[in-house]
Amino acid sequence: MSFKIVADSSSNIKGGNCAVVPLKIYLGEKEYIDNDGLDVRQMMVDFGNSKEKSSTSCPNISEWLDAFEGSDEIFAITISSNLSASYSCAINAKEQYLSEHENAKVCVIDSLSVGPEMELIVEKITELHNEGKDFYEIEKEVTEFQKRTHLMFWLKSLDNLARNGRINGAVAKVVSALGIEIVGKASDVGELQLLHKCRGKNKSYAKILQELEINGFSGKCIISHCNNVQDALRLKELINEKFPGAEIIVNECGGLCCYYAQDGGVVLGYTGN
Repeated sequence: MSFKIVADSSSNIKGGNCAVVPLKIYLGEKEYIDNDGLDVRQMMVDFGNSKEKSSTSCPNISEWLDAFEGSDEIFAITISSNLSASYSCAINAKEQYLSEHENAKVCVIDSLSVGPEMELIVEKITELHNEGKDFYEIEKEVTEFQKRTHLMFWLKSLDNLARNGRINGAVAKVVSALGIEIVGKASDVGELQLLHKCRGKNKSYAKILQELEINGFSGKCIISHCNNVQDALRLKELINEKFPGAEIIVNECGGLCCYYAQDGGVVLGYTGN
């Protein structure tokens, strides 16, 4: 049987064995498709030079169906349903696909997260499939695995999150006015939760390490950054110092994550309790 993993582009995944369905970002009338062809750095420059209204949109049902086509066993992973309608569209696509392919199996996973935590879920599905687990075994084990994955973010601006109703606008204005950095996490229901208001990098590093310890960091971490490799690599060093033997990957955010994390933002997905 043909096996496929599909994720929306909020996962930051590029290429490999996972098909990616793009979200879109809008600046005024201009559309940016979040795929391998997007120049994310130029997009961020465009946003920095413009005062036009911006927004995002999720993949529609047809785009999910196109990604499913040709496969009998499909695992689809979406950005948190509390941040986007991507999950709802994927569920609708699943129902339509199953009505047209009676022998197919489709599992749609609400990541309750974004970015690197979604990458961890995709990696786990791949690992289980390579071990020869069947569809239902993978579904069960990934559900358990997801209980042990977490997302943390370190942001220097909350403007785009506020503009799109993801956080309180008054908080974003205070952060901008005072030059405060924010360390937060994805909650258990997939909402963005602000944890610490920090002044300076050292305080932010310390709070991130503290949160990793609180959540029983178990050695696997993906750090994604938006035009901030220096801080991402320094954070990797600090995590390795505190947790020797940790497996840490550093990569760049895709378009959707960069839009929300904004310039200098860092997002971590990791395994823990």
